[in-house]
Amino acid sequence: MPESRTYDVVVLGAGATGENAADRASRGGLSVVVVESELVGGSCSYWACMPSKALLRPGQVLATARAVGGAAGAVTGDVDVEATLDRRDYFASDWDDSGQVHWLEGAGLDLVRGEARLTGAKTVEVTQDDGTLVLKARHAVVVATGSEPVIPGIEGLAEAAPWTSREATSVQHVPESLVVLGGGVVGVETATAYADLGAAVTVLQRGERLLTEAEPVAGEAVAAGLRELGVDVRLGVHVLRVERGDDGVAVHLDSGEVLHTAELLVATGRRPRTEELGVDSVGLRPGAALDVDDQLQVRGVEGAWLYAVGDVTGRSHTTHQGKYQARVAGDVIAARFGAEGGAPEAAPFSRYAASADHAATTQVVFSRPEVAWVGLTQAQAEEAGVDVRLVDVPLSSAAGTGLHSDGAGGHARLVVDASRQVVVGATFVGPDGAALRHAATSGVGGEVPLTRLWHAVPAYPTMSEIWLRLLEAAGL
Repeated sequence: MPESRTYDVVVLGAGATGENAADRASRGGLSVVVVESELVGGSCSYWACMPSKALLRPGQVLATARAVGGAAGAVTGDVDVEATLDRRDYFASDWDDSGQVHWLEGAGLDLVRGEARLTGAKTVEVTQDDGTLVLKARHAVVVATGSEPVIPGIEGLAEAAPWTSREATSVQHVPESLVVLGGGVVGVETATAYADLGAAVTVLQRGERLLTEAEPVAGEAVAAGLRELGVDVRLGVHVLRVERGDDGVAVHLDSGEVLHTAELLVATGRRPRTEELGVDSVGLRPGAALDVDDQLQVRGVEGAWLYAVGDVTGRSHTTHQGKYQARVAGDVIAARFGAEGGAPEAAPFSRYAASADHAATTQVVFSRPEVAWVGLTQAQAEEAGVDVRLVDVPLSSAAGTGLHSDGAGGHARLVVDASRQVVVGATFVGPDGAALRHAATSGVGGEVPLTRLWHAVPAYPTMSEIWLRLLEAAGL
């Protein structure tokens, strides 16, 4: 008989979302175990957010310095590739998770390493190197297993052993050339980083613009920015087949052209990691996203015991949104099953409801120009039946933009619900867009009326003055 252990809560996945859910549930006095098959800290720490931004930052800093009179003359070289990779290694903790394990232990959380699989209600089987362990949950199981890259069914693609974001962020040698399939966030960020690192980069996008989830102006600006970096950006392109040989990869296009490259990155999307999770044992479909309500409880399962957070829900594919869901789920579990017990209120925007998943999701793309947005785009708002009014101003209309860097431009857009006079979406394209976005997040999430935003006085001369220009353009 395999060994069996019982906890109040079992969390599947020790990435950023799993850690947050476990921590919040534990704060309610519940015993919690976290199961992880790879590194504690998950993709964000080792193969996504942290290493990718470490690769991007040197080029971003150099570009800013070159655009500021008085500093440009001091920039005499390009990105130091070896130093950049070394710094990336530091931020990825050299792929050693001992620090994260120490944090788990300090938070009073137990760790079990191995492959987890649901075998029934509140029961998880963990396959380890030395046998099988059964974990039983008194109250709840939280699924935080994330997502995995999708490899399109292009002839020869899988056999060509293409890179995914994992290989792109952990590379120890920069290839001479790189073809990127996909023009989403991963595609454009990787293209930017590798252009800075000296590779000849080509981006192939099936659609007619990049960043299709953002406002069109964002994709257009990023395409132009990549081309300025020397990236060959091709839109409306279809790949027919792929072949890997001794001298690299051949990518055959529908035009008849064949691109030859040292490496090929597939960045065409991700899918929830539920295929091997045993969800069929509780009546759910393997490979599908876990459909959750706003308290992150999985629908279609009897009883309030199964929860899911992060990419595996299909709601959002950002670490910050997944961590937000995890905090909500952990608090719900603690309130429902902890010492006090009870039914946590599910009212919108209460502590126990992930309402921002619908109204105020956020995204930052560390491209050049930087792109950041929150809430609904024009197209999404119109599809939702919102009485849309657009407010658009150039980023250069803020005094701080010119001070930031010479010739800096960009674009700011508010999507306003005209009937309620509140902002339901905002996009910033240009330098420091990520910093400008958070003020918009507060406005969108709080449904702050435009007339009240008018009294949030931006400091002069900063780029935040763009808010004054936006509100003036809105008629205030």
